[in-house]
Amino acid sequence: MFYQPGIMDALADYESARYVIFGVPFDGTSSYRAGSRWAPDSVRTASSNFESYNSYFDIDFVDLNIHDAGNLETFVSVDDTLRELYNEVDSLLRNYKIPLMVGGEHSLTYPCVKACKENAGDDFGVVVLDAHFDLREEFDGVKHSHASVSRHITDDISSNYVLLGVRSGTREEWEFARDNNIKFYTPEDIRRQGIYTVISEIVEYLNSKSIYLSLDMDAVDSTHTPATGTPEPFGLDPFDVRHIIHALAPMSIGFDLMEIVPDYDTGQTAILGAKLMREFIASHASGKK
Repeated sequence: MFYQPGIMDALADYESARYVIFGVPFDGTSSYRAGSRWAPDSVRTASSNFESYNSYFDIDFVDLNIHDAGNLETFVSVDDTLRELYNEVDSLLRNYKIPLMVGGEHSLTYPCVKACKENAGDDFGVVVLDAHFDLREEFDGVKHSHASVSRHITDDISSNYVLLGVRSGTREEWEFARDNNIKFYTPEDIRRQGIYTVISEIVEYLNSKSIYLSLDMDAVDSTHTPATGTPEPFGLDPFDVRHIIHALAPMSIGFDLMEIVPDYDTGQTAILGAKLMREFIASHASGKK
């Protein structure tokens, strides 16, 4: 990895760290708006906006063992990048760290989930917040595209999977999800049922000690997150996303923040992303929801 400016009041060295944040500046399969490769440093900059104290959890980030490992070296090939990323996350987990990735495009989630599943064993689930199904077998001739990440997670790694915020996909993807009993909630489902009911259903459905939590920022309504790779209106409310993170962070062994495209941002998308990552860390550290 190569070093970049710090993030999230990350004052710990690697050896003492519980939480290791790293960026992956890769957007090689992006199909609408490229530029998420610039997101890790944008989120770092946005994070400096916040006080270190979190009043909700009564916790101060300067007291937590957080390390910023900089940005992972990436390659032109998506397969080479995913291989290097898998090795990095596997190493972090074997050293009893919580990996926190800032992407980059959503294809990068696949090797992180794979490493977490292999380290956690069978008692494991996956929760993805995303506007899109990403259930294609391939896209533009690329198997491990950002548009196929959830298909390969559910096919290759774990079918114990929940998707939140989905509102976009081909007819074939909607039919595939229903025919294969993929658990998903649209924003309309969440509004109708209420976020706390949905969270309870998710936890009961997964029935897992450990999960991986992935946040594609386009899950949030595009009025709040205009600067994403493929923005979609009528999405999740930031408060509901925060409720989800608070509930699931304590059981998570890995987390990622994906698909911010700074070139389309006035700062609000990166600021919200940085804040939600901070909420994940605070909730995980406190063990409270």
